[in-house]
Amino acid sequence: MSKNQSFPQTPLLEVIVDGIEDKKGEQIVVMDLTDIDNAVCDYFVVCQANSDTQVGAIARSVEDKVREVLKEKPWHTEGKANAEWVLMDFVDTVVHIFRKDVRDFYAIEELWGDAPVFEIEEKY
Repeated sequence: MSKNQSFPQTPLLEVIVDGIEDKKGEQIVVMDLTDIDNAVCDYFVVCQANSDTQVGAIARSVEDKVREVLKEKPWHTEGKANAEWVLMDFVDTVVHIFRKDVRDFYAIEELWGDAPVFEIEEKY
């Protein structure tokens, strides 16, 4: 995982990003919501994929890697059936895995425009 000097480092964030990178998720960002009033969690991790199949593969990779490394599982997961947008809720961290066109449509980063956004440099 690429390190940004002010990137919020938590074991969960690191493992989630590694799981996304393992399946070549693109345009990975971490949004720090800790200073946002009434935020639903502390962090969003957002990425995109090129197909429904890749969205599903990334979601499985994140879930498997978090279970293997941290012995945790998501509290709740939505969207696996259609795999256009999978949301994985790890309570303090929520992962959003979008198909590119769906990410463009919902523009989730703009909805939380006050949050610092950290772009993860792609390895490939």
